[in-house]
Amino acid sequence: MPARNILGQPLQACSMAPLTGYLRDGCCRSLDSDPGQHTVCVQVSAEFLNFSRSRGNDLSTPRPEYGFPGLQAGDRWCLCALRWVEALQAGVAPPIFLAASDEQLLDHVSLETLVEYAIDRPAAG
Repeated sequence: MPARNILGQPLQACSMAPLTGYLRDGCCRSLDSDPGQHTVCVQVSAEFLNFSRSRGNDLSTPRPEYGFPGLQAGDRWCLCALRWVEALQAGVAPPIFLAASDEQLLDHVSLETLVEYAIDRPAAG
């Protein structure tokens, strides 16, 4: 069954540059093999990158041995669901792309909260 996004539509790619996703295929999909559940497509900010580094996950330093260029503010990235929740609780949650975030993120966060942080908010209707 194809992956679906938070809006119940086919999951869109998050980023090809930098290449993201647990499988490094550009998509933030829920997979049984992914213990971190990289299901939320975010646009990282400097504030969030500093927060993540303080939690032991340095996403801004390049790691060429892993083909990782390091993230800069404005990059799109597949983030672990619980890291986004942690950032939300700390007041530094980065904005998200609903169309590129897996529907299983709804197991952790309400749709209303996600829409509040969405860059691609659905049209009111």
